[in-house]
Amino acid sequence: MSKNKTKTRDFQRLSPAWNIVFNIIAAVVAFVCVFPFLFVLIISFTDENTLAKNGYQLIPEKWSVEAYRYIIETGESLMRAYSVTIFITVVGTIVSLIFITLYAYAISRKSFKYRHFFSFVALFTMLFNGGLVPTYIVVTQVLHLKDNIWALILPMTVNAFYIMIMRTFFSTMIPDAIIESGRIDGASELQTFVRLVLPLSLPGIATIALFNTLGYWNDWFNALLYIDKPGLVPLQAMLMRIESSMQFIMQNSTNASLNTGILQTMPQDTSRMAMVVLATGPIILAYPFFQRYFVQGLTVGAVKE
Repeated sequence: MSKNKTKTRDFQRLSPAWNIVFNIIAAVVAFVCVFPFLFVLIISFTDENTLAKNGYQLIPEKWSVEAYRYIIETGESLMRAYSVTIFITVVGTIVSLIFITLYAYAISRKSFKYRHFFSFVALFTMLFNGGLVPTYIVVTQVLHLKDNIWALILPMTVNAFYIMIMRTFFSTMIPDAIIESGRIDGASELQTFVRLVLPLSLPGIATIALFNTLGYWNDWFNALLYIDKPGLVPLQAMLMRIESSMQFIMQNSTNASLNTGILQTMPQDTSRMAMVVLATGPIILAYPFFQRYFVQGLTVGAVKE
């Protein structure tokens, strides 16, 4: 028996040479994933004239922050857009997780009488929807959310695909013995869900939270439909409007001298890269937060049956 255990350990253990090879491969893959964003960051700090003359370079001849200055000249508008985006991302993710986890937990329990009906309702919305016009009428005429911050949150609150993911997670990863132990101790369904199920569901919750955070942070279409007030425009929609304004100036200016003067002072390509950095940077910094809780969730213990 001891020899078999030794052979098993030797078989599972990598030699130092192979360990170095796999580490090099992992480092190369990580670099390939990170390099495009680093290159965009470099371009955003490149002088516009230097970029037009020499093209894209890893080490530009002249550095410049003119692209960021051009965007930040919007002043309070940029900070307000950031605050709106952060608000809808945080609140939207929390509200969405509440609805999704409760719905998924209910249809994952075999004791729930109507779980097949509500599973069908969720699945049906993945295959068919009312379309853009009925959705717009419901949001603006029924819910009266035109120019309301909740118009950026509620339409994305419940996602049927995320519900199916969480339902599968609850069904396969949460032992029935945990639910039974809560019932034996006299806990209600809500107490069992909050105190016993949720602590064991951190991997699934962290995954859905990350998807929701990315969705809310990158959303601009709802702002295009429902928001006209400048004070409620989120970051992505505001950057899109800045880009549209730049395109309008470049394509529709009839005064040649004015057009030349504006284009000479406008950081066209570098400002686009700066927009990418401003829109992507914060969400990249938020990713380790979810990763930390994801790893913690994997280490949570369970019961033996």
